[in-house]
Amino acid sequence: MPRRNRTPRTVLGRLPLPERAFVADALRTETVGGVVLLTAAAAALLWVNTPLVHTYEAVRDFHFGIGALGLDLSVAHWTANGLLTVFFFVAGAELKRELVVGELREARTATLPVAAALSGMAVPALLYGIVATSRGGTWNGWAVPMATDIAFALGVLAVIDTHLPSALRAFLLTLAIVDDVGAIIVIALFYTSTLHFPALIGAVLALGLFFYLHARKQAHGWYWYVPLAVLIWGLTQASGVHATVAGVAMGMLLRVARDEETGHRPAEHIAHLARPFSAGVAVPLFALFAAGVSVSGDTLGSVVTSAEPLGVALGLSAGKVLGVFGGTYLAIRFTRARLGPGIALADVFALAVLAGIGFTISLLIGELAYSDPAEQERIKAAVLLGSLTAALVACVLLRLRNNRYRRLHEAETADEDADGTPGPGQRRRPEE
Repeated sequence: MPRRNRTPRTVLGRLPLPERAFVADALRTETVGGVVLLTAAAAALLWVNTPLVHTYEAVRDFHFGIGALGLDLSVAHWTANGLLTVFFFVAGAELKRELVVGELREARTATLPVAAALSGMAVPALLYGIVATSRGGTWNGWAVPMATDIAFALGVLAVIDTHLPSALRAFLLTLAIVDDVGAIIVIALFYTSTLHFPALIGAVLALGLFFYLHARKQAHGWYWYVPLAVLIWGLTQASGVHATVAGVAMGMLLRVARDEETGHRPAEHIAHLARPFSAGVAVPLFALFAAGVSVSGDTLGSVVTSAEPLGVALGLSAGKVLGVFGGTYLAIRFTRARLGPGIALADVFALAVLAGIGFTISLLIGELAYSDPAEQERIKAAVLLGSLTAALVACVLLRLRNNRYRRLHEAETADEDADGTPGPGQRRRPEE
């Protein structure tokens, strides 16, 4: 019997094209991205709270890079300063698209989410300050509860969303993008201790070249932009400005007008290509080395007994609700802004609770705001507790709202059937 030639299969090798496409498309969905992020955070918590905690610390604190260029960083810093730049690049590209052709292009549609985002940043910071200083703490962590985690928030909404108004997702997406870009501006302005001006000038000049090639010459080819992006990132890192600022800057420089040669909007297309790496690699790896917190009674108890961790937890779980919902209500009350079709204030309130999930950027700012490892642990625990509280309460509220819209949908469908008119998506044959 002749032997068949079998092509050996590669274990953990490069996936065939159909599988690669499937994985990439899956990572573009909020549900899968949120699950991957949650899995990485859970893995970090398990790793740290087992006898293998020393291996976690050894990997997290392992340094590598080019010391002569000031890029000899730990694994944790490479994920926070390097990989997370891709996340902010995607956020910057999405904001650019929203400003040109999306929800933010007209004042009447942009007023509500922008007001909600700005108020949702200011109120948690203020609440943090009131709580922390009233208990003898400092203002050091005022920016920690400011940001909403896009991946987690949209992931929760995607899991629950079957009958909720579609405009609700657009509202949350716009709010979260403005919120995240606002957070990176805060990092650039308030968490830059020293500036190396030659490197900073070099980064600005490299960004100018990026803009010239992309927007003016409309040059195609990754071989132009990937090396240039690495150069911009390296110069930004060397300048003393947090390197993730480079990601937002490059994202905001992308063109939104359709490319005559390809027919794509470059900002949309490039963000579409980068999102799987951002959702599947960059953000989960950051979470893996940032969310490692000991869940001992002392650590969790410090969230309630220590001034600054309590301020962070309340800023996320309560300040975000007051800020986002209050900003939306005041914009409706005192301007001509109105909610989208089919959205009620009760929906916005549930969404405001969901905005209290501040995982990724809150952890990043917490590391920048505190240099003491013990204090960082307490702040991380506060971020996790505040975000988890917001997520659980939001799930309950959104589920209640979803059930209401489901009942309305079923009642409308029943009325249509009773009247003999076809429901949505139905076609009746002439004999019926």
